[in-house]
Amino acid sequence: MTKHIYIYSPSSAIRDKAAFRRGVKRLQALGHEVEIDEAALSVHQRFAGDDATRLASIARAAASGADIALIARGGYGLTRILDAIPYKAIAKAIGRGTEFVGLSDFTALQSALLAKTGAVSWAGPAVGEDFGAEGGADDIMEACFDDLLSGQGEGTGWRMPARDAELKFKPVHGATLWGGNLCVLTSLLGTPYFPQVEKGVLFIEDVNEHPYRVERMLDQLRMAGVLARQRAIVFGQFTGMRKVPGYDRGFGFESVVDRLRHLLKVPVLTGLPFGHVPTKILLPVGAQVELAADGRDVFMVWGHRHAHDHHDHA
Repeated sequence: MTKHIYIYSPSSAIRDKAAFRRGVKRLQALGHEVEIDEAALSVHQRFAGDDATRLASIARAAASGADIALIARGGYGLTRILDAIPYKAIAKAIGRGTEFVGLSDFTALQSALLAKTGAVSWAGPAVGEDFGAEGGADDIMEACFDDLLSGQGEGTGWRMPARDAELKFKPVHGATLWGGNLCVLTSLLGTPYFPQVEKGVLFIEDVNEHPYRVERMLDQLRMAGVLARQRAIVFGQFTGMRKVPGYDRGFGFESVVDRLRHLLKVPVLTGLPFGHVPTKILLPVGAQVELAADGRDVFMVWGHRHAHDHHDHA
């Protein structure tokens, strides 16, 4: 099942070229036709080329006719060009069957695309950190990616931590899945690029953030009324979280989650296998999902997705 994968760099410059090369080779070894954007390895300050260069690469990805448009890496760079990205061209490409996949800084493009067009994109792997991982690509991540390529993926499931064994919530039906990196998402609040999703399922993840910073961002979303309007909040992986020894005194990730549960009537779930971790599932941002639990086992289903399943109301 050979697929055409277009690799481009819309955010930070590729610093780990070895990982990038490993990722490209891995995708080729899986039998895919890999096309690398002409500016993928460009460098301008901390970015993969200046703003105009990266905007042009996004436009080329949309025009590529590829099955998958896959980011080389995340980092930082998309929020500064959100007011110039060709959203209608991307939505049309998605309508023709190109799936846009990425994570981290890519949350900015995904959120803006959803806000502007309603088109569905995928929270998923990047070339370098995932397919090019030094110890080899993660089997579950590759299986989920393969499900997307073959059109077989119709949902996912995971087991919440033991401390959440007693958590009960009513099944959620027909809710819009949205979210991504918490820091990037919060930075869009109050802009035209923040999705106005009512009664959705919001998933979040982050990396290298102190617990109090995570809480502060969540409080910003909470006080803006965003969290209370959802049907469920789903925590992915919060990795590299650094507590201050002798200062936080027991205040950590679990404290943040417990307080949020106390303040919200909305169910707050944890353990979603997504974030800056090797084992990550792929999630259709903007799709309608069902969410239910059996004890600690959570199931999220989006059904069979066709290339034309988006609503272009741009």
